[in-house]
Amino acid sequence: MVIDQELLDILVCPVCKSKVTQTADETGLRCSTCHRVYPVRDGLPVMLPEEATTADEGKH
Repeated sequence: MVIDQELLDILVCPVCKSKVTQTADETGLRCSTCHRVYPVRDGLPVMLPEEATTADEGKH
């Protein structure tokens, strides 16, 4: 599900306060600085640090 651009414009990473962008598969929001990926569940971003994964966790 695509997140509205207005919402993306105001959302920031709760850890480092950097801009987030939607992942290519639209299942998360990725921080441009610390590379955490916050899940999107039922169309709502879950911006909790404990719910985030790092972008390279799945590459091991």
